[in-house]
Amino acid sequence: MVPMPSEKSESRPYHHGDLRSALLASAERTLREKGAGALSLRELARDIGVSHAAPGRHFKDKQALLNALALAGYERLTRALTAVDDPALPLEPRLVALARAYLGFATENAELLELMFARKHDPDAAEEMAAAVDRTAGALERIIAHAQKRGEIIEGDPAHLTLVVGATLQGTATFAANDRLGTQTTLDGVPQLVHLMLHGLKPR
Repeated sequence: MVPMPSEKSESRPYHHGDLRSALLASAERTLREKGAGALSLRELARDIGVSHAAPGRHFKDKQALLNALALAGYERLTRALTAVDDPALPLEPRLVALARAYLGFATENAELLELMFARKHDPDAAEEMAAAVDRTAGALERIIAHAQKRGEIIEGDPAHLTLVVGATLQGTATFAANDRLGTQTTLDGVPQLVHLMLHGLKPR
């Protein structure tokens, strides 16, 4: 018997792939094109061809979807940073590689990164978000603390120094996202940016 359209649309994602992944992929497309305010579980269900109730099997509401989207973003960012990090490198080239990876992610995923920052304070996902943030910002703080022990950078609170580095990178990413800087110009300028962060502007 030929399935009715409603039966076909209900079963398609389960036959061809994972519904949760399909919902997140559709949500990220909407985020890029229209912003977080346009996200709707009902609209996502329509977009991928399932019943309006189907997303509820994975996300109890829009907030749960946003948290999952942010966590997936943190996972991707962690993979990008881990792929380029080489603890054997001296600090400056190590930070150049990490900064390039971060700025590459930030310029390609500006809307997602904004969501990641916004959701990290959500009490409903506090534990998961804290762990996700620690895999990114926490890893950078540990690199800075280790560099302090080796005498490569100044003494001080590693968390504060990490904040300074992070703010510099994010400010640069924002300029690139707002067309104040081109993406390639941003990436090409990373070595100088890191050099200035490490050595300052004072003539030597």
